[in-house]
Amino acid sequence: MEIRRLSIHDLDAIVAIENAVYPTPWSRSMFAGELAKPSSFSLGAFDPDEGGLLAYLIVSRYVDAWHVMNVATDPDHRGRGIATMLLERLFELTSDDARRGYTLEVRVSNATAIALYERLDFESRGIRRGYYTDNREDALIMWKDPVARDSE
Repeated sequence: MEIRRLSIHDLDAIVAIENAVYPTPWSRSMFAGELAKPSSFSLGAFDPDEGGLLAYLIVSRYVDAWHVMNVATDPDHRGRGIATMLLERLFELTSDDARRGYTLEVRVSNATAIALYERLDFESRGIRRGYYTDNREDALIMWKDPVARDSE
């Protein structure tokens, strides 16, 4: 698995996964905007043999947190730990930032995603009522404290 930063050249593949995964997908222009923002960074997991995008992670930097804005895995490649790898890479890349934790919202009905985040030490910190526009479902707000770099 190759994990690298995403670029504008990856937009078609990102949008294809987004449309396959989410009932209310982000638009192409939303992704383009995130890819261009200096306060954001995006990672993609690519098939080492075919080079195709398997999953992506979009993160924005705020004063006190790294906000996981969007994470998705191609439906044909779910259950292989790819999203876990992307999140772990995020933690590695940001481990020298001791003042920012990590936050995200997830549908309260998405038990699979919640279990993934809990395995990675995210904790529930509240509810955003009616957060999702497609069905007014609530979002669980999750938080993870900053990842301290080992000092050896």
